[in-house]
Amino acid sequence: MLRIIQEKGGKIRKTHLMYKANLSHKQMTLYLNELMGNKLIETFKVDEKNLIAITQRGREFFIKYAQMREFEKTFGL
Repeated sequence: MLRIIQEKGGKIRKTHLMYKANLSHKQMTLYLNELMGNKLIETFKVDEKNLIAITQRGREFFIKYAQMREFEKTFGL
């Protein structure tokens, strides 16, 4: 989900994220609550639209995660 938000310029509408991630509303709500609880994303309102944005902490986590995945691929783990 962080990757999707990052690809969309760091913010996305909730329904767009749900469709892009191919999740049910219930699944997405669980994941969003977890991400918000860890301060990796935040919600805000612009022109009556609810948006989800990745936080600086979320960006840092995403970069570290991508580095770990690359390490795994490099060493065949």
